[in-house]
Amino acid sequence: MSVKVLFVCLGNICRSPTAEAVFRHQAQAAGLEQRIHIDSAGTADWHRGKSPDSRSCQFASRRGYDLEPLRARQVSVDDFHDFDLILAMDHDNLAHLRQMQPTNARAELDLFLKRYGLPRDAVPDPYYGGDEGFEDVLDLVEQASAALLNEIKARL
Repeated sequence: MSVKVLFVCLGNICRSPTAEAVFRHQAQAAGLEQRIHIDSAGTADWHRGKSPDSRSCQFASRRGYDLEPLRARQVSVDDFHDFDLILAMDHDNLAHLRQMQPTNARAELDLFLKRYGLPRDAVPDPYYGGDEGFEDVLDLVEQASAALLNEIKARL
């Protein structure tokens, strides 16, 4: 058995690729990289094919996460059939996902942080802010990723 997880934000250049890289790192450390398929996407198509934001890459790299190979893509209707769990970074993206979700989709949709009872229910967008926003995203994503890994371990 395997589990497929998709992280979603608006442009797929800050929050969701950070979540993808952090969760992939944690899955590898747990020896589960062969049993968990991990990806990220954006609800908008503005950055399709582009690298993650350089600040996201820089701050993630300081913690040992590699975002460089990732490329932005837009969520597709197929994702709702291909993934088991689609985790949105905020309420707006969750609402957008719910609007485009086909009636026969198998993917479960949820807010990434809220799912695990963290103090905040949405990962704030660091794009227009300062360095502290990127650190904050990493802190939140690391906590939620650890909880997600525990959830998946219980499923496998």
